[in-house]
Amino acid sequence: MKRREFIEKAGVIGTGIGLAPKMALNSSKSVLNVGFIGCGLRGQGHISLVLQRDDCRIVSLADPDPIMMERTQKLISTKLDYIPKTYSSGERDYIKMLDREDLDLVIIATPWRWHTEMAVACLERSIYTGLEVSGGISIDECWQTVRAEQASDKHLYFLENVCFRRDVMAVLNMVRQGLFGELMHLECGYQHDLRNVKFNNGKQPYGGGVEFGENGFSEAKWRTVHSVNRNGDLYPTHGIGPVAQYININKGNRFLYLTSVASKSRGLHNYILDHEKGGPDHPNAQIEFKLGDKITTMITCANGETVVLHHDTNLPRPYSLGFRVQGTRGLWMDVNKSVYVEGRSDSHRWESQAAYMEEYDHMLWRRYEDSAKGAGHGGMDYFLLNSLIEHAKINARPPFDAIDAATWKAITPLSEASVASEGSPQEFPDFSEGQWKSSKNDFAYGSEY
Repeated sequence: MKRREFIEKAGVIGTGIGLAPKMALNSSKSVLNVGFIGCGLRGQGHISLVLQRDDCRIVSLADPDPIMMERTQKLISTKLDYIPKTYSSGERDYIKMLDREDLDLVIIATPWRWHTEMAVACLERSIYTGLEVSGGISIDECWQTVRAEQASDKHLYFLENVCFRRDVMAVLNMVRQGLFGELMHLECGYQHDLRNVKFNNGKQPYGGGVEFGENGFSEAKWRTVHSVNRNGDLYPTHGIGPVAQYININKGNRFLYLTSVASKSRGLHNYILDHEKGGPDHPNAQIEFKLGDKITTMITCANGETVVLHHDTNLPRPYSLGFRVQGTRGLWMDVNKSVYVEGRSDSHRWESQAAYMEEYDHMLWRRYEDSAKGAGHGGMDYFLLNSLIEHAKINARPPFDAIDAATWKAITPLSEASVASEGSPQEFPDFSEGQWKSSKNDFAYGSEY
């Protein structure tokens, strides 16, 4: 299917990502003026996709890093005959961009500590806001985002791309069609060996050393510092976003409280000791990393389900988000790519998930698989960006809004507090202020079924 045809059809059904999304009173726009705050590797990924569309015009860029700004300008020059206005004179030069430029949409892809400040600034200026994912810094900042969206006439779209992963969406179909019966327990997490991301030598883009902070490149400049000073689930949303859709969090259900525990910390220290550019005499070998190598969090939900989250980024391991979706009739296990359904599977034997993934493949992937080829993260970034653009055009409430962002991000400070207090339960604030009881989950419903 040609991209224009996809976009036109997507506008009718909200890219299939929300059934009849709530429209604002103002008229819709066919072409959006888009600005970017953060032109690092993740921001460049979003920019690459926007450059392929004719319903967006990149107006401006904000990033104080000259290397990343230069890379972004080179990327844009391959597609456009103009260079967007740049704002790179300091960390808060983005404020000038927001005040000076006529922007319909801003996409924020910056280090985590800036997310709330920047999202609030955009919403205060009536700009539709796409915010990249992260864990929260504090419960207070989670409330700041909710209040900013409530006070604005525009919305915040929390850019959790894993909700659009093909197998995740197929399992969503399985859940909604009752394949697993009533859901009882779910597991997820961020289990990803990031040692080669958290360190580099300051010259090579990826890995290659044991430096971070001022001597680092890209994420190593800022991400590793969180591991020095914090101990909790620092990055929960890739796992909890899809799980929230399966059990309708903030849409008829909610998280009540969590407990978290942390293992000891060895992974990053050992990486420095064992690396050819490190060793016991390297200054970074003297750093005590606070982050436990394995954080385990258990959540209890209002409707009686339990959820276990895993955070595991500093030890050698293959990548896995570790999904487990279990109900009264069976379960799906991501780690072994298997399904078991009582009465359908052989007694007490796993089945390969392959046939189920084909049978329950989501209609979006069936129709637009070719269009998504080449997009980041196996194509799911294509669906995420389309959903963002189409919702922004009509100023529609997105499937993952500020309330969802606050709820998912809150796992981080709550887990830190629980770990610090020897696993004591920490209650989730009700960021919906009671609306969860009547709200309905419209994610990934289309008008054609």
